[in-house]
Amino acid sequence: MPRKMRVQYAGAIYHVMSRGDRRENVFLDDVDRQDFLKTLAETCQKTGFQVHAYCLMPNHFHLVVETPDANLVAGTAWLLSTYTIRLNQRHKLSGHVFGGRYKALIVEGSGHGYLKTVCDYVHLNPVRAGMLQGEDRLTAYPWSSLVWYAAAREHRPAWMRVERLLGEHGIGEDTAQGRQEFERRMELRRVAEETEEALAPLRRGWCLGSEAFKRQMLARMDGKLGEHHAGALRRENAADRAERIIDQELQRLGWTETDLLSQRKKAPGKLDLAARLRRETIMPLKWIAARVHLGTSKSANGKLHAWMRAQTQPAAEASLVSVETEEPVA
Repeated sequence: MPRKMRVQYAGAIYHVMSRGDRRENVFLDDVDRQDFLKTLAETCQKTGFQVHAYCLMPNHFHLVVETPDANLVAGTAWLLSTYTIRLNQRHKLSGHVFGGRYKALIVEGSGHGYLKTVCDYVHLNPVRAGMLQGEDRLTAYPWSSLVWYAAAREHRPAWMRVERLLGEHGIGEDTAQGRQEFERRMELRRVAEETEEALAPLRRGWCLGSEAFKRQMLARMDGKLGEHHAGALRRENAADRAERIIDQELQRLGWTETDLLSQRKKAPGKLDLAARLRRETIMPLKWIAARVHLGTSKSANGKLHAWMRAQTQPAAEASLVSVETEEPVA
């Protein structure tokens, strides 16, 4: 099955989610839930993970975690494997607890609201699942980090980091008044309608952030994606690589985008650029023809073949002359 790539770097933020094997429950009772949070605390102590939000559901969990070190994969592997061992030992079971590969959506933490979006999504999971009655407060669900956002600082675990999310909600200080305001805002959020279209980037995307942030992440992946990674991610990575090549070539030529548009279709600079895109990216000819303004893909194909033959022919002829003018061996 196609996979999304793990991008690791110091200070990265991720929305991690993992379901039970065959969608079976991963928490059989409250002791299991307490064990998971204990194991999460140990993971944070070992790795430096900082938790912005979590929610434990019957057959899966959500975790918004920041990694001061580039160690998401090692830390999450320890968390999942250790919890699996402990649950199996306690219930005298064997085999997998979590099914398949965990999801890890990378989140921009710039303060522009992306962290707020993903943490609110996590905290509102019990509402979407119908696990709270209309009159219940959100903090009535005990297996969500909202209970820690409502608690005073001295009562929170050291691995819970609340100030960034409070800041994205416009709450400047971690005070009793600030915590009450945060809870009030979350109660307002529970009645806001969330469409499937709005939730799609959180459920099926690979990155939640601005276009500039996505380009930065794609640059980190450049050259590391293979056929086993998700097709949409490979296409987005290839498009970003192509745009960077275009920027390099325009700078070399001293052109702007306007120049690229106004130059004739057979201009050597255009054909050089298109030929490089064909050699160094997987972008289809139709995309290249439209992006470089070469006309239709059919006419671009003819121009490019002729241009590339012309570029390789002088080198071949020079090699032939060199061979013919060598002194015969005695």
